[in-house]
Amino acid sequence: MKLAFSTLGVPGTPVSEVARLAAGNGYQGVELRVHPEEPVHPGLSSLERADVVEVFKAAGVEIVALAGYVQVATEGDDEPVLAELSALLKLARDLGASSVRVFPGGGDQEREEADAAAARRLGALAPAAADLGVSILLETHDTHRAGLDVARIVGTVGHPRIGAIWDVLHTWLAGEEPAASHAVLAPHLGYVQVKDVASADDLTPLPLGSGVLPLAECLDGPGPETWVCWEYEKRWYPAAAELPGLLGAGREHLLRIGAPKQ
Repeated sequence: MKLAFSTLGVPGTPVSEVARLAAGNGYQGVELRVHPEEPVHPGLSSLERADVVEVFKAAGVEIVALAGYVQVATEGDDEPVLAELSALLKLARDLGASSVRVFPGGGDQEREEADAAAARRLGALAPAAADLGVSILLETHDTHRAGLDVARIVGTVGHPRIGAIWDVLHTWLAGEEPAASHAVLAPHLGYVQVKDVASADDLTPLPLGSGVLPLAECLDGPGPETWVCWEYEKRWYPAAAELPGLLGAGREHLLRIGAPKQ
């Protein structure tokens, strides 16, 4: 498998340091959190975008995805959602990122309404994403935690540039078995997001392998070319241990549990 980590685990860290951490700890890629409080956001100038590209190119580290916060199933008009997602797609194109992350965010709507809104918006921007060479990946999250929920939307769109991110925490919280998640997401899978926690009531991030998530089962299905990204949610849990000191052991754990079964 190919390994990456999310900059959610090193909030506010300059991209040069992120690239150094990835290369120095044996990670081939990174997922960049896109937010105004981070070094990477849609407000970057052309020169600043070029600088980001050069930093990761020099380190030999791939930008796997831009983790945005667009909610494609949210209530309201389509136009603000499409505008925000269009800006994220253009940023990804400029940075050489292969995909962008979006959330469902269906709120209190009926399932059918939320699904229809998400499918409509994703379908509307699928041709533009294809033209830019970027995939839009819907994460198992919030109102659509299960793999079945996300696969239902992505399958409705039916476009090769519209796919899924399997956040293993959320499918676990939804009560979906890893084999079932993989079965429905496999045709659409962009990459797998891993993490570990103590329990469903305590989601403070832990070093991989020290919590309760069935990570070995989750990594039993995806093939060797699948990206696996460690999303350590330090930004939301500032008291959690610092990620840089955990990266080496985390990599070894993922390689051990993801090794081909004899």
